[in-house]
Amino acid sequence: MRSGEAGPPWGVPAAVKDMGKTGSFRICAIGKTGSLRACAIVLVALALCLPTSASGVGSLTFGTVPALPALPAVALNAHSQTTHATMANFSVADTTGEGKGWNVTAAGQSGSGKSAVFAQYCPEAAGCGGDALGYVAAGKTLEAKSLTLNTTGASFTGGTGSAPTLKCGATCAIDSAAAVKIASAATGGAGASTWTTTGFSATSITLTTKTTLKTLPAAEVYRVNILWTLATGP
Repeated sequence: MRSGEAGPPWGVPAAVKDMGKTGSFRICAIGKTGSLRACAIVLVALALCLPTSASGVGSLTFGTVPALPALPAVALNAHSQTTHATMANFSVADTTGEGKGWNVTAAGQSGSGKSAVFAQYCPEAAGCGGDALGYVAAGKTLEAKSLTLNTTGASFTGGTGSAPTLKCGATCAIDSAAAVKIASAATGGAGASTWTTTGFSATSITLTTKTTLKTLPAAEVYRVNILWTLATGP
């Protein structure tokens, strides 16, 4: 897996195949009379990092890239809340024939122009009031580990050999600088084929928001960069 090279927008390493889909949901403040006062959109920017075959024959790649779903609106009501959505299925295609196994991890991505946690962000090229395009310096944030994935009930299907396993039965926080293993195929287990996830529950993705969550100016959003990495080895 290559790293530290100049690459596509957002400073993603050159080993990245492409950018994933962007998911969003709204956080809305409700007045005492029930009238809508303000909303802030939360965006999840996804990137993919892929390995290369040691033998130079075949490839190990995402067949269908991981993509977080859109979450429903969250109405601020002075209480901590949890919001759920169904994780989208993804697939891994291994045509290397090396039998070395593979793993998928997810982590919040930090560095220039990125944030490993949900942070205040201006998406407008012309700026947002006094804030320039990009993450707002000393802006509002959500705590790390606000966004989690639970793979209970889900599995891999469709490939040959021993099925890979999903690792988040006890819930994995994916908006944290520390990478967490989402899936693993054992050495010599999964054959040269494509494995696809199935069976994610309606509560597999959870966003936890606390009473301290703040609304943002109308043009601004909360945004986080999530890096999904597919690497050789279980």
